[in-house]
Amino acid sequence: MTGTRTTRRRLVDRIRDSGLGLFFGALFVVALVAQSFAGWATFNDDQTSARLQPISWLEYVTSSSFAADVAENWQSEYLQFVLYIGATVWLVQRGSTESGELDQVGPQSDERQHVRGHALPGSPRWAAASGWRLWLASHSLGLVMGAIFVASWAAQAVTGHVAHDEQQLLDLEAPTGLAGYVASADFWNRTLQNWQSEFLAVGSMVVLSIYLRERGSAESKPVGAAHDDTGVEG
Repeated sequence: MTGTRTTRRRLVDRIRDSGLGLFFGALFVVALVAQSFAGWATFNDDQTSARLQPISWLEYVTSSSFAADVAENWQSEYLQFVLYIGATVWLVQRGSTESGELDQVGPQSDERQHVRGHALPGSPRWAAASGWRLWLASHSLGLVMGAIFVASWAAQAVTGHVAHDEQQLLDLEAPTGLAGYVASADFWNRTLQNWQSEFLAVGSMVVLSIYLRERGSAESKPVGAAHDDTGVEG
């Protein structure tokens, strides 16, 4: 019984320690599945209106139409992170929890970043390295986020192009090439409507965190902290 309780306790501790990732991972799966059913219903409504045969849910989730809708949202989210990661290296916002300290602009010293000879016992192995390994470790977050952005934007372009040409053929109009679609108003309308919302959301968080609080949240300053306190988390 003691061993069972210990195992259960370890499992509970692991779930607690990974709570944020598990919570948002579950929300992602639920939202994606819900989107697939809502999109399927909308797609079949359009099919029926056009006097075409409705398709199955499996056919819809493997279609270019669904893939384009998903990819266009993913690319805008990851663009937001890429820009924010890069901007916060060099730019600050007085009073914001989303900003670094006002006097710590730029890549900072080796001592502050715990690299090379200043690496700590628990530091990642490449933090104590030099050359390309240290450079890669120093920029790995931005590089991975950037790669996901480029991949999802490319996926949006390709799948959006296929979906667009399918609609063109249904309308008895000539299909366009990939380059023509990427330069089209439809592609940029779908892209920019996502970008502007992401920029607004990030900008709002940066500014609102100066004056507003959420007790206990790592995204908020302590309730009693001054508005000018910068880079302070509760």
